[in-house]
Amino acid sequence: MGRIWKSGVTLLLVGMLLAGCGGNRNEVKPANPEDGTNGQQTQQGNNAQEEPGTSAGGDQKGGNEPEDTNPEPSDPALELLGKMDTDEKIGQLVLVGMDGTSGSDATRELIEKYHVGGFIFYKNNIESTKQALRLFNDLKSVNRSNPVPLWMSVDEEGGRVTRMPNEFVKVPASKKIGSKDSEELAKGIGAILGRELSGFGLNMDFAPVLDVNSNPKNPVIGDRSFGSKADVVSRLGIATMEGIREQRVVPVVKHFPGHGDTSVDSHIGLPVVNHDLTRLRKLELVPFKAAIENKAEVVMIAHLLMPKLDPDHPASFSKKVITDILRGELGYQGVVISDDMTMGAIEKNYEIGKASVNAILAGGNIVLVGHDYAKEKTAIEALKTAVANGTISADVLDNRVYAILKLKQAYGLTDRPAAGPDVQNINRDLTKLLQKYGLR
Repeated sequence: MGRIWKSGVTLLLVGMLLAGCGGNRNEVKPANPEDGTNGQQTQQGNNAQEEPGTSAGGDQKGGNEPEDTNPEPSDPALELLGKMDTDEKIGQLVLVGMDGTSGSDATRELIEKYHVGGFIFYKNNIESTKQALRLFNDLKSVNRSNPVPLWMSVDEEGGRVTRMPNEFVKVPASKKIGSKDSEELAKGIGAILGRELSGFGLNMDFAPVLDVNSNPKNPVIGDRSFGSKADVVSRLGIATMEGIREQRVVPVVKHFPGHGDTSVDSHIGLPVVNHDLTRLRKLELVPFKAAIENKAEVVMIAHLLMPKLDPDHPASFSKKVITDILRGELGYQGVVISDDMTMGAIEKNYEIGKASVNAILAGGNIVLVGHDYAKEKTAIEALKTAVANGTISADVLDNRVYAILKLKQAYGLTDRPAAGPDVQNINRDLTKLLQKYGLR
């Protein structure tokens, strides 16, 4: 692969880079994706709490007290960031799809040359349990020459949005779960989804849907939502989220700031939502606010044009939506990922390379490019150009990647091969759960 490790870069310098050179070493930066800090406090040269008997600068208050020589706690994500070259960092900003049911020259290039952060798999990538397990393990094997494990992700919501092989008993749509209004049921469903994915070595699920289905004519959400009431969506969405992550799979709540009141499918065109912030706070934002309060780690941004918030950019690359509302007003400091940039909402109205760069500048961490090898390369090359010419600064790049590394390490991601899911026991437990609530 020919990866080039940075030489002569110390952990101290990386910490200074993230914190902003020349600032107070003990200053906790505010959450501001534009300045590259995102609220993350670097560990090098920074004590969050001072030892008794010392001032903020480390000076002794008492003349007889020795200077504190205890080393700072290590930050593995910061250490890894300091060892990565620029191309490796840029790769972490992109999550891609693939064609077919086995690896190819294209997937190998995406891993070895472009160092992509991960893959999303669709139904046409998965034929059977045996085939899918082989595919996933093969991709992880190729990635072992890279410093960072892959995201291995799917849209596994239940109902009509499922990628699992036919050997599994089908999980009902969220609408059916919502009709029972049981957090125990929702958490149990989340745990089943997590078990299915984790058995394959998959580590990210683009679920649960937190859209409030307020428009009966909505062509894209419908029964994917837990219901038309924000409190029901909040409670059951959070329970599902907790069930998924208890299985060591990262849940991704979607589609911020709310896709429930649209009449256009964003897979085909760009929906326009004319709600103002007052309306959003009363309905659409309620489940997302609740999820953030319950430590949601990843939020997916929808391709929606909301003229009363930002008439010039869809939410997926709107600074007003991502930085001002999601990160500012709601206080979210986790990972932000765009919806698929190859969807009609973007493809028919914007250039994918520019849109990908703008998504990162707006406060996002990961650009999802789910289809078409040429488009994936276009997005990556646009990001590389933006970094090279300073459009995406070194501080912003490090900030975005640092959050990704922290999350991957928190969930213990590795590229070790998986053994495969226990289909029989998962099916048995799901059947019992559904029977208990009259859903089977």
